[in-house]
Amino acid sequence: MINVVVADDHNLVRQGICALLEGEDDLCVVGEARDGIEAVSLAESMKPNVLVLDINMPRQDGIETLKEIKHLGLGIQVIILSMYSDESLIKKALKNGARGYLLKRSVTEDLLTAIRATNRDEIFISPEITNNVDIEWIITQPEDDDPLGHLTPRERQIFKLVAEGYTNYAIANELGISVKTVEKHRSNLMEKLGVSDVTGLVREAILHGLIFLED
Repeated sequence: MINVVVADDHNLVRQGICALLEGEDDLCVVGEARDGIEAVSLAESMKPNVLVLDINMPRQDGIETLKEIKHLGLGIQVIILSMYSDESLIKKALKNGARGYLLKRSVTEDLLTAIRATNRDEIFISPEITNNVDIEWIITQPEDDDPLGHLTPRERQIFKLVAEGYTNYAIANELGISVKTVEKHRSNLMEKLGVSDVTGLVREAILHGLIFLED
């Protein structure tokens, strides 16, 4: 039996994926997550064989979640779900430990195959991507420098939340820290990014793939 955790912030998408998987005799959904933080928690507690992970989620996105799971050394195979077929995103996902990269529009056709393939430690990429992108070349290329590497993990987390429209109070409540601590981190990250307002932060977040215009 292949145990699977599904992480996607859209309830209907998540429920649809779970319904698809639960119709298979060899697959079992052992947990559902609405964001990356929940996904990491479930990965640690449930230790699934495969994690199906949306790339664009609130609080913590798929790439940051991938990095955390890789760091924890849980041995979980991760399949990224994305609306985007950009080489840079595919490269970032594979270099950070993903074994699958699946376009959301082809989930119903390819997800079952992807789960079974990654569970065998094979790489599975949506066929429509492999028809246009040289995956072998991407895998062998050195990893790009992280343009946000000078931010601390907490600053990156607050950066994403600010860009998503959270207030300082809401961020403090979400992360379990004081408003003053949020203000300090926010001030530091704005200084590091060279921006002076929220509009500048949102622009930088989109530029660096921390948030997307649509999902």
